[in-house]
Amino acid sequence: MRTSASIAQDLGMPAIYLHILAELLNTIGIDERDLLLRVGLDPVRLKSADVRVCQAQASEFVTRAIIESGESGLGIMLASELKLPLHGALGVAVMSSRTLQDALDLMTRYLTLRAPHLSVSRRECGEEMHYTVRSDGDPGPLQGLVMDAMLFGCAFMGQQLTGTAVKGSRILRKGPEPSCFHRFRQSIVMPVIYDAQADALVIPVSALSAPIRFSDEQLAESSRAQCEDALKQLTEDAGFDCRVRRVIETSYPFPPKLARVAATLFVSERTLKRRLQEENASFQNLVDQVRLERARELLTGTGMNLNQIADALGYADAANFTRAFKRWTGISPSYYRVAAA
Repeated sequence: MRTSASIAQDLGMPAIYLHILAELLNTIGIDERDLLLRVGLDPVRLKSADVRVCQAQASEFVTRAIIESGESGLGIMLASELKLPLHGALGVAVMSSRTLQDALDLMTRYLTLRAPHLSVSRRECGEEMHYTVRSDGDPGPLQGLVMDAMLFGCAFMGQQLTGTAVKGSRILRKGPEPSCFHRFRQSIVMPVIYDAQADALVIPVSALSAPIRFSDEQLAESSRAQCEDALKQLTEDAGFDCRVRRVIETSYPFPPKLARVAATLFVSERTLKRRLQEENASFQNLVDQVRLERARELLTGTGMNLNQIADALGYADAANFTRAFKRWTGISPSYYRVAAA
């Protein structure tokens, strides 16, 4: 069976997951906004379903979150909050599948869309099916949290899909049982076995034919097509310019300085410029692309006046913003707003 693609490049992490994690931190008394700003992430941008955060910033945020909260079970907490619609087209495709096996096959094929450094393989062992999850990234707090969110999320997902716990299933986790796990054991709907040989979800073969209660064949087909298109686009967008753009898109303050973006990506300013030039791109052009997209969003989706929009986009005043917008589009921002209404 085909497994999820393993891509060496940084394909980013869906920003919505960090947004949910930030909300969880708030519930346990952590100033999540301050933490995000210290990492250079814009809390507002993380709410967007289409934005991805570069691996380095996601890792720094998760590492600081674990240290400052003292909560090593954040991955399990995150798993319980990740309702299927939050997984984008993949979540919709899974929800509308015909059977539990169809849903797991979709997760296996398209996991790259949600967790790029994880891959899944399926193996039948007697009367059980083992879905083994492997991490292609460096071990660390981020990968540990993502692995927890993935495996425990599957346990919660199975219950959401079928309306009941999948009997006979269990979760296997490598390494010793963490000291925090006793606090979560009762909320996990299946046994969890630590010190296992692999990280895996084990399900009886007989349970794989269980029907999905939200099954919708037409929606499933269209959602699978969206997943296929998104996977193709994601793997095509693996260049260095896309990594730089992701940092720009989520940065606070906006726009970020070139030096800060270079430091985030662990390269020198000279190397960043050179690598962008090799891809026929430039830092300023990428900033302007993001500015134009954000300007359009603010003009059509908010009631902010031009001075407020100019400030949000890093311009000194509305006049400078208006000149830039005219240069990009050939029309004034005021005319664009009226025409789009």
